Amino acid sequence: MLQAPVQVLAFDVFGTVVDWHGSITREVTQRYPHVDADAFVRAWRSGYKPAMAKVAGAELGWTRIDDLHRMILEDLLPHFGLSHLGEASRRELNQAWHRLDPWTDVVTGLKRLKSKYILCTLSNGNMSLLTHLSKHGGLPWDCIFSAETFRAYKPDPRTYLGVAEWLDVAPQEVMLVATHQDDLDAARSCGLQTAYIDRPTEWGDPAHKTEPVGSNNTLRAANFLDLADLLCG
Repeated sequence: MLQAPVQVLAFDVFGTVVDWHGSITREVTQRYPHVDADAFVRAWRSGYKPAMAKVAGAELGWTRIDDLHRMILEDLLPHFGLSHLGEASRRELNQAWHRLDPWTDVVTGLKRLKSKYILCTLSNGNMSLLTHLSKHGGLPWDCIFSAETFRAYKPDPRTYLGVAEWLDVAPQEVMLVATHQDDLDAARSCGLQTAYIDRPTEWGDPAHKTEPVGSNNTLRAANFLDLADLLCG
């Protein structure tokens, strides 16, 4: 049940809106058929939070996700027999994060939700990445907010409260939509409402998605079509 009227739906992107595992696995399989693409992609994504923690802890200065992805990739290549890749191939592979496909329910669901709410991203992805993803997937955002906008990565409160401030609404008038409970918990601690989206195959095999779903979310939906049913009728 809504705690207050919602004006803005802010969407986590990786995993919630786009299928990073399936998209990059397909691309790696096509480019490098000898590589265990499933293991490669999981390892690449697993480096994401530790890399962001280095920025949050000031071990690194402000660093875009594109550059963090490239740092992780450089460490992975020798373990998967890809040390021979030249600079152009490495750059093109890193750009796979700009070509992620949306889940099949996303575009239709977003168009329904857009009829009633302001839709925006709230992602740790950088602006160029999110812009390319949106163009690639035909995603009908009203605006794009990135960690780059706030010079802080989620779960820093500056990201969640920044959406409310930039769109001139109260925090409780913003609902974060995500498939990651830690993200939702951080948003709720800032006064936002939250909607959990079930994406059991985010990591490919559902057994790899182990984070428990909290009981304090405002809403829980199977997908964006279900969310539109709950919010738009």
